Amino acid sequence: MKREVPIWEKSTLTLEEAAAYTGIGTQKLRDISADEHCEFVLWNGTKRMFKRKKLEAYLESAYSI
Repeated sequence: MKREVPIWEKSTLTLEEAAAYTGIGTQKLRDISADEHCEFVLWNGTKRMFKRKKLEAYLESAYSI
């Protein structure tokens, strides 16, 4: 039996999970996380993962995206 972890309990999110969680489109998330100094993205090889808490903090402080 596989246990599914709710998105709000995960420490990192895939691009699709981050889009569903935030309501921001996948292309916009790609654009804002493409910067090498982006603090809320974690690269797992070529897979882009989003640090959920840092992404939430970024969105809380952003005026617009």
